[in-house]
Amino acid sequence: MAHDNQRALEPIDFIQMLHAVDDFYGQPFKLLNWQHDLLWDVYGTVNEQGYRQYRYAYLEVPKKNGKTSLIAGLSLYHLACDGPGGQIYCCAADRKQAELVYNAAVAMIEQEPELEAILKITDSRKEIKNKLTGTTLKVLSAEAFTKHGINPTVVIFDELHAQPKRDLWDVMTFGSGAARKEPLWWVITTAGDDPDRNSIGWEIHEKARKISWGEQIDPYWYVKIYGAPEDADIFDEALWFKVNPSLGHTISIESVRQEALAARNSEASERLFRWLRLNQWIALKRVGWQPLTLWDKTAGKWSLSELVGKKCYPGLDLSSTTDITGAVYLFPPQEGLDDWRFIHDAWIPEDSMKERVKRDHVPYDRWVNERYIHSTPGNVVDYDFVEAKLLAANRQYQVAALGTDPWNSRMLTQRLMREGMNVIEVAQNMAQMSPAMKTIERLMKSGMMTHEVNPVARWCWGNTIIAVDGNENIKPMKNKSIERIDLTVALINAMATAMLYENVDSSVYEERGVRTI
Repeated sequence: MAHDNQRALEPIDFIQMLHAVDDFYGQPFKLLNWQHDLLWDVYGTVNEQGYRQYRYAYLEVPKKNGKTSLIAGLSLYHLACDGPGGQIYCCAADRKQAELVYNAAVAMIEQEPELEAILKITDSRKEIKNKLTGTTLKVLSAEAFTKHGINPTVVIFDELHAQPKRDLWDVMTFGSGAARKEPLWWVITTAGDDPDRNSIGWEIHEKARKISWGEQIDPYWYVKIYGAPEDADIFDEALWFKVNPSLGHTISIESVRQEALAARNSEASERLFRWLRLNQWIALKRVGWQPLTLWDKTAGKWSLSELVGKKCYPGLDLSSTTDITGAVYLFPPQEGLDDWRFIHDAWIPEDSMKERVKRDHVPYDRWVNERYIHSTPGNVVDYDFVEAKLLAANRQYQVAALGTDPWNSRMLTQRLMREGMNVIEVAQNMAQMSPAMKTIERLMKSGMMTHEVNPVARWCWGNTIIAVDGNENIKPMKNKSIERIDLTVALINAMATAMLYENVDSSVYEERGVRTI
């Protein structure tokens, strides 16, 4: 790769001839150092043929760092300076967000007589056309777009993290621009509120992160991510400046200090501060049992083969009809294992799965293909498959006892008991579930409990809403949890069963009192 200084200076000089909008309306658009360096790299890096090297430019930066103005300026540069017949698209999650970029571009045009002379604005279609070259700038939202006639030269995605589904991204990237010599896709976004990690925004963020860290090589991607690590001191002012490259220009330090003060005094404000000011991908449910950060930190670095032949306590949570049935296999510390460990099985009826993928936006089909969940024929979970898997586990491990919710399980558990399996019924009340849940919390937070990597189990963990009584006893609330929590409940059932047989520690015994189930 080489660098063409003249090509890099063209968009830089053009944008700096524009005038700013919003709070800086009428003032010259002066690029900050970080913006200058960004454009210098993206537009100046060329291949052996002299064309731009980068096809994708990914910028992730917190809010209020001048993102919308930069997008508008880039849009106008390509509209005014690209060759004939270009198609430029600004893509956003919804019409309101899309209009922010459009309105900023129009406001810039209105301040430049030279641009007003050559650019035709059609407000009804949110479209701007270069009358000399025929190049058009169109604004698209995820809620209103068509595939017809799309052959882009430049696509700019604003706030990719907010896209409700991946359709617009797929349409605008797959095969698009194949006939163009220098197509360019800009992704300019903040971090997302996506605890389940299922969105297209998270998918592209992860690709960009891996490229940035050298874990993945892709010479066509340029990546710049401004974000604070999850374990950083969020009240360190030096960190604020590092993460917010426009701090002191488009954002005042006093306003950030006020936001930080609110974050110290409110969990909700801290969540917003982390997300919008420090650009952290939120890993906390709005209301829930334990944060997903705890789940992620306790992923085990061990092999499933280490568990073969070991003592374990399975926990089972049976679905009513069409939902997930979950099983968790909990292994206490024993010879060869120095901590508590657990692994998972889950089942879903095949017939309703595709409908639920579309309706609930949960990737059950992908999880089935990746073998994190099993699909059973028909429109309800076939318990014969569950029974077969549990009996296989009984042969593979030393199953001491299986814990299950008494509701709807007795036909299955009677068959398991006839095969020699010891079954314990775990009442789904605070008296039985709270000690197990608090033991799980304590063991995970102390680093004494780890688990396999499993996105279905992680999703259930993050979905878990709890009830708390006056004595600080807790239990999971299926009727309050919007999504499925079955594997979390199975884990609690497994721990409640294990606590009947295993010596946890004295504090737990004192807390739980009588241990009859």
